[in-house]
Amino acid sequence: MKLFLFLILLVICWPAALLALILYPFVWLILLPFRLIGIVVGGVFELIGALFTLPARVLRAV
Repeated sequence: MKLFLFLILLVICWPAALLALILYPFVWLILLPFRLIGIVVGGVFELIGALFTLPARVLRAV
């Protein structure tokens, strides 16, 4: 789908398509730390949820 949209942009306005092609790796590198922070925060929430549900799981297993 992304390739199809890029080809449409290339036909309509090729300078903008080339600029997008050049800037895409830089934008990806800038956004990478935010993705890593999101993964870490999601893991912390999963850990907290597991700690809160641990007593119920232990009681259910017995």
